[in-house]
Amino acid sequence: MKKLLFFSIICLLQVCSWQAMANDSLFVGHIYIKGNYRTKNKIILREVGVKEGDSLNKATLREVLETDRRKIVNTNLFITVSISPINISETVIDIEIEVKERLYMVGFPVFYLADRNFNEWWYERKRDLTRTIYGVYARHANLTGNNDQLKLRAEFGFVPNFEIAYSTPYLDKDLRKRISLGVLYVMNKTMAYRTWHDKLQFLESEKKQRERLYIYSVFSHRTGFYQNQLFELSYTKTQIADTIAVLNPYYFLKGQQEQKYFLASYAYVYDKRDNRQYALDGHYVSFQATKYGLLPSDNVNVFSLTAGYTQYFPLGKKFYANYSLRARASFPKRQPFFQTIGLGYRNDLVRGYELYVIDGQYYGLLKTNLKYQLFNRTFDLKKYLKIRQFNTFPIAAYLNSFIDVGYVKNYYQELNNSRLANKPIVGAGLGLDVVTWYNIVGRINYSVNRLKEGRVFFAVTRDF
Repeated sequence: MKKLLFFSIICLLQVCSWQAMANDSLFVGHIYIKGNYRTKNKIILREVGVKEGDSLNKATLREVLETDRRKIVNTNLFITVSISPINISETVIDIEIEVKERLYMVGFPVFYLADRNFNEWWYERKRDLTRTIYGVYARHANLTGNNDQLKLRAEFGFVPNFEIAYSTPYLDKDLRKRISLGVLYVMNKTMAYRTWHDKLQFLESEKKQRERLYIYSVFSHRTGFYQNQLFELSYTKTQIADTIAVLNPYYFLKGQQEQKYFLASYAYVYDKRDNRQYALDGHYVSFQATKYGLLPSDNVNVFSLTAGYTQYFPLGKKFYANYSLRARASFPKRQPFFQTIGLGYRNDLVRGYELYVIDGQYYGLLKTNLKYQLFNRTFDLKKYLKIRQFNTFPIAAYLNSFIDVGYVKNYYQELNNSRLANKPIVGAGLGLDVVTWYNIVGRINYSVNRLKEGRVFFAVTRDF
C-alpha cells in the first residue's frame, strides 16, 4: 500500500509539472515573411533558430526572437528587420518576419585616396590630389536572390586596378557551403619600396614600377549560426622594375625582380555580435593560418599565424565598452619586405600612430574603448523619398574614449632604422563616432601617442 501511494504521488507530481510546462510554453504554428521582393525565403530562414512546430517558453520568447532578428540583420541584405509574434492563442503563435531590402544593384563612379588612410594623405602627402584613384564600381549583392554576389571594378589614376569576382549561391541544401572566385590586376608607377624611420618611402615615377596579378578562390563552410570556416587557394605573380630592386634588394630578397607563388590559407571565424556594422554587445573570435609558397618552383616561403578576440558589452545608462586583442607571428625571421606585415595597415594599428608603419615578424595589439550613446534614431522619409531602399534613415552618435597598446618584434630593425619596433607603443584619445545607413561609420578622433604627438584623425569606413 505504501509503494502504491508513493507511486501515485510521483505520477501526480509529473502530471502537474507537465501541465505547468504546457502553460508556460507556446507552439510555433506558421512563420510568415514580408518585404523580401528579391531575397528567397530560404536565405532568411537559414538565419532563424525558431522553426515551425517548435515549443518556446513564454518568459524567453522576446529574447529568442531578438536573437534571430540580429542574425538576419547581420546578413547585410536588409535595411530594417522586425520579428513579431502574431495570431497569439493560449498555446499557439505564428511569427511574422518583416524585412526592408537594401538596394542590391549599385553602379557608381568612385574617387578615393591611394594612401593607407586619410590622415597619411592629409598630413604626410600634403593633400596631393594626384594621389587619388578614380573609376567605376558595380556590384550586385543578391544576384539571384540567394545572397550570391557579383563585383566588377575598373579604376585608374594613382594605382590602376581591375577586378572581377563572383560568390556562388550555396552549393548544398543546408545552405552552408559556397565558393568565391576572382581575378585582380594592379599596376603601380609611384610606389612605396621600403619603410624608413617607420614611415613609407615612395619612388615617384612616370614609368611602370610594379605589376601584380592575383587569381583566387575561397571555399566557405558555415558550421553554425555564428561560425564560418574559409579555405583559400590562390596564385600571385608580381614583377618590379630594376630600380625598385636596386633601391631595396630585400623587397623580394636577393635583389629579385619577380615573385610568383601559390598560397593556401585556412581561417576560422566565430562572430556573435549584435550588429556587425557597429557592435555594442557580443564577441568576435578569429584565427588564420597562411602559407605563402606551396611548390618547389615558388620563390617565396613564409608561414604566418594570426589570431584575434574582441568583446563588446553594455554597461547600462547608454554606456558601452569593448576591448580587442590581436596577434600575428610569421616565419622565418628573414622575409621579403613585401610579406613583412607589422602594425599600421587597415585597422591593425595603435590609434595615435596612423602616420606610422612598424614592420616586423611578430606583433601584439590591445585596443580598448569606452562609449556613450548620444542618440540613436531612425527617420521615416517616405514623404520625401519614394525609393524604398533609401526612405528609412537610421543615424546614431557615440562619444568615444580609447587607450591602445601595441608591440612589434623586428629582427632586422637596422634595415628600416625603426624607432618604434621592439618597444611598447601607447596611444590614447577622445572621439566621436557617427553611424548611419548602408554600413557607413564616420569617425573623428583626437589622439596622443608616446612620442608626445597630438593630432586630429578622421576616418570613414563601410562594412560591405
